[in-house]
Amino acid sequence: MLEIEYWWLIALPAFFALGWLAARVDIKHVLSETRSLPVAYFKGLNYLLNGETNRAVDVYVDIARHHAETIELQFTLGHLFRRRGELERAIRMHQKLLVRRELTVAQRQTAQFELALDFMQAGLFDRAESLLTELADTDYARQARVELLGVYQQEKAWAKAIETAQQLRDERHTYQHEIAQFYCELASQGALRSEPAAARVYLQKAIAEHRKCARANMLLAELEIAAGNVDAAIEAWLRIESQEPLYIALAARGLLAAYDAQGRTSEGTQLLLGLLRQYPELDVLDLAYERLLTEQGLLATHEFVRERLKAHPTMPSLRKVLEAHLLVAPDDQKVELELIVKLIHDATREQTMYRCTHCGFKAKQYFWHCPACTEWETFPPVRGAQKSS
Repeated sequence: MLEIEYWWLIALPAFFALGWLAARVDIKHVLSETRSLPVAYFKGLNYLLNGETNRAVDVYVDIARHHAETIELQFTLGHLFRRRGELERAIRMHQKLLVRRELTVAQRQTAQFELALDFMQAGLFDRAESLLTELADTDYARQARVELLGVYQQEKAWAKAIETAQQLRDERHTYQHEIAQFYCELASQGALRSEPAAARVYLQKAIAEHRKCARANMLLAELEIAAGNVDAAIEAWLRIESQEPLYIALAARGLLAAYDAQGRTSEGTQLLLGLLRQYPELDVLDLAYERLLTEQGLLATHEFVRERLKAHPTMPSLRKVLEAHLLVAPDDQKVELELIVKLIHDATREQTMYRCTHCGFKAKQYFWHCPACTEWETFPPVRGAQKSS
């Protein structure tokens, strides 16, 4: 016991001394590295921190001209060029880096990845794809696949997009929404090529991947209509209710046209009104108004929209009440009512547009794939829906 304690008395000071020495060596190394950097480097860094990118680039270009050995600075400069949209300069910078023999493996992979990003932003997707594919077995594998997924979507290479998304999926992101949409895109291509059998297979795979993929049933209904199978089309459209009820709004006109084709116009209208009562947010008020006005006349339509306003008081409901009232109002009241309807319409213009919940992009047309942020299924099928917080 005494012997063990004796050795500890010797070891502890030794360990302390070694730690102190290692710290001194590290500090000297850091100080040496700092002294080797040009003063202008910190000036450029200060510009970056202050958001003065243009001035930072000017400083770093001058440093790079006189200190060609600063590899990390070359990376910084290439990134800044790309950020400023000077893609030709960014490409040249990263291409020059790739031919330097003294690069480590990690640095070469970084240069290759950065060059691929340059090519992507420049729209040179074939070159970007080639570089990113070469990074499949490196430390950049996941990042490369994420970028490749973007390339394949730009090129509409949906089969490759599916394969890449499957490689990327994990417990954090299953990619089931995206993969289902990729299958729907393949189905749409099949329908355009008059290959309904192939399109049906893709739609089955879409639903197997994501059982709530309402778009798959919408496309299936269109295939059935094209084949003259009206009953099957109606069944496909009605299945949307068990998936995502609000998406029925996107299929409502086609669904009612199918009922009309079978001479079941009244049944279709009653189905629509029933769905609207069950799902107050369902964006079919305009269509219900049109149907009632045609089938049951002005008084029934006026009564319907008044009840709708009481049950679901919104600006679109109020606008419809005023539009209906305008049709029965005395001539001496119509000028004022028309003005009020116009003011409400102008004030609620944004409520006639679809809004991406990811980036806030607004459009009159419904998109499954946001044109702005390129996310999938981010447009609620309700016009005027606010961006989620």
